Amino acid sequence: MHEWTQSEALRTHMECVAACMGAYADKYEPGERDRWIVAGLLHDMDYERHPTTKEHPFVAVEHLRGRGDVDEQIIEAILGHTEYSGVSRRTPMAKALFAVDELAGFIVACCKVRPNGISDLGPKSVNKKLKDKAFAARVSRTDIARGIEELGSEAADHIQMCIGAIRAEAERLGV
Repeated sequence: MHEWTQSEALRTHMECVAACMGAYADKYEPGERDRWIVAGLLHDMDYERHPTTKEHPFVAVEHLRGRGDVDEQIIEAILGHTEYSGVSRRTPMAKALFAVDELAGFIVACCKVRPNGISDLGPKSVNKKLKDKAFAARVSRTDIARGIEELGSEAADHIQMCIGAIRAEAERLGV
């Protein structure tokens, strides 16, 4: 991740996604927590160098496959975290990665405008900000809603899961 990504903001995003993936691993595949975290850490590894839909995440996946030490479920999840890849999200890992990606970024944006950051952030505040289309306008509300639907989760539960995962590592993440 550090080799491919220089931007501290993007690294923080990837770390926040990884924290959320760890929480979902605990729910769906507790013995595979590290693998889920790796998927979160690597999902945007090529975005800084290759931000176009023709390249991201395909360049990263090609590199990871070439290494031979990253399992196919992680690669499939990374491919599935974008709608335009054409790869369906079949596994719990892939569904979780898609569901937490945009939301993790949105939660960090919410923290930046709150005096107490993430310490007292709740799903109600996140939902209020989601309705404000001007706030963090680049975050896809459609992807967030679709991710929640694919997980089969209640919105408040999913948002709380991600808040809790990021909050648990807030000091390290600087959120």
